[in-house]
Amino acid sequence: MNNQTIQEGKTIAIISHITIVGTIAALIMQYGRKNSFAAFHIRQMIGLGIIGLLNQYYITDLLGKNTGVLIALMLFIFRIIGLIGAIRGEEKKIPFLGDQFQEWFKNI
Repeated sequence: MNNQTIQEGKTIAIISHITIVGTIAALIMQYGRKNSFAAFHIRQMIGLGIIGLLNQYYITDLLGKNTGVLIALMLFIFRIIGLIGAIRGEEKKIPFLGDQFQEWFKNI
């Protein structure tokens, strides 16, 4: 990926890491632009958002509050790792599911 693509998509990529509202805003900003760097980060954050919702409404109920808090903490750390990657202009995949997120949301 060239430096110009990274610089053009960096703002959108950073916004995508700031809550689920930021992800939605970044998705709207990305519409029509098709910047591959921004799209990479949006796909990662959509995946984390879905896992976060599943954790909040299902996993915590099934496995208990302590497990839910532990998963929420891991998701927060993954979000920070992704944000640092976006700031540095790197495509850092989320551990464990990053490849799956790229495959599942490849149309973004």
